[in-house]
Amino acid sequence: MTSRTPRADSLANRAGILDAARHALATDPHASVDTIARSAGLSRRTLYGHFDDRDALIRELIVTGAQRFNGIAASVTDADPRLALARLATRLWHEAAHVQVAAAIALDEAHVTQTAEALAPLRRAVAQLVQRGQDAGSFRTDIAAPTLARLIEEVARTVVARVDASSPSAADLAVRTLLSIAGLSWREADDLLRTHPDVLESVE
Repeated sequence: MTSRTPRADSLANRAGILDAARHALATDPHASVDTIARSAGLSRRTLYGHFDDRDALIRELIVTGAQRFNGIAASVTDADPRLALARLATRLWHEAAHVQVAAAIALDEAHVTQTAEALAPLRRAVAQLVQRGQDAGSFRTDIAAPTLARLIEEVARTVVARVDASSPSAADLAVRTLLSIAGLSWREADDLLRTHPDVLESVE
């Protein structure tokens, strides 16, 4: 027996629930199912027709968000690993800044395992980028590549959770912080970003 294709209104409701959840969580990280359903203009019963519970809804947000992050990782093609890391950090920051609270929830301890699985392509891209940077002599080599990649991930996680996304200098700070962890001095990072000002431009 073949499964039926979801009806257009069902797909629209599901998309509306996810969008409402992102906005509700941005206002209140503990927003209830009732609050999210009202924000979506739907009944609680309709929401439960799409998601078994609040955790299931959060998990779906993580998966859909991860797909966007993974796509961003695939879009960075700079040959210079320093430039590639800076551009990747910028694009990921601008994406995360739009949904900073939801991103922080995805990265908290309760969801970190699932988030890591969903972001596997991004993590592989970072690991490969770090190895490439070390091989080229652009990144620090006093720390093994897998460990350095993990440190970059952890620092990025902290920046997303702690830095005020509304600050005009937030993206610049995020990029410089990750370049520093990779081994660039503040002067080297400054020179890189001054030479390539397009790196810090927002990507829609």
